[in-house]
Amino acid sequence: MQAWRAPAGRGADTGPAADGGPGRGGGMRIGLLGTGPWARAAHAPALGEHPGLDFVGVWGRRPEAAGALAAVHGVRAYEDVDALLADVDAVAVALPPAVQAELAVRAARAGRHLLLDKPLATTVAQGRALVEAVDAAGVASVVFFTTRFQPEPQTWIEEQARVGGWFTGRAQWLGAVFTSEANPFAASPWRREKGALWDVGPHALSVLLPVLGEPRRVTAAAYGPGDTVHLVLDHAGGASSSTTLSLTAPPAAAGAMVELRGVSGVTALPEARGDVVPALGRAADALITAAASGEPHPCDARFAFTVTRILATAETLLHSGTR
Repeated sequence: MQAWRAPAGRGADTGPAADGGPGRGGGMRIGLLGTGPWARAAHAPALGEHPGLDFVGVWGRRPEAAGALAAVHGVRAYEDVDALLADVDAVAVALPPAVQAELAVRAARAGRHLLLDKPLATTVAQGRALVEAVDAAGVASVVFFTTRFQPEPQTWIEEQARVGGWFTGRAQWLGAVFTSEANPFAASPWRREKGALWDVGPHALSVLLPVLGEPRRVTAAAYGPGDTVHLVLDHAGGASSSTTLSLTAPPAAAGAMVELRGVSGVTALPEARGDVVPALGRAADALITAAASGEPHPCDARFAFTVTRILATAETLLHSGTR
């Protein structure tokens, strides 16, 4: 992986903005791809507030939306992706997974570091192509699995991985996206198509896999209301886990939990505190560190590809009716 070094001063820049690009000074120059609710609520504020980033501009599939979001944050609205890539060191992506995978490959081939969202991709082919592009370019990648960048849950995950000896895990990740009034994500075409398996499934796996290891076998069943699905994993370390996922839970029943049982007893994932913007800021910290050190972050594109492969296997089982 190629290392990135923060410039000593803007006047000494030799990067993309040195020839008159729009960088505002200081830190890793980063652009945002995407203008939807998640980009507006999380990405743009996190990039704009981060002291180690120089938020350069926004590109979106709808130019008018890119212009509106860029105006709010005082940055440039780009009409051309390649023009944005020419002005930055890195990109943050807040787009549907299929679009993200395609544009992230393009950004990696241009030598840009990647702050991506989950899921990395919804097909194995797209996920593999992205990992290969990241490896070939030697760029850093961090995928924003929200729970992994919240301090209390992340500390708990690391502690349980050290403890080991787990017999079984149980997770529930229940959203009310399709049952709450005026939820900003309810109209998302990719969520309507892919459902909870792909939207909240990555969150559950991002907690279970670091503790229990990758699965040797995957079982999936679609029992319950709406998009509710159930996964059972046989993990390489010998433990099993069961997970229930849904975006059609009643609002009063929504929430997430993970419980582990093993030789040391019973423990549960602590409730996350704080807004998503600071968590995304910590993901940006991780990208800056990975780019500067050349050391991959645990939530890099390769880990996210493992999650994609598991979910793709589950989806195949669900569609085939195989249990």
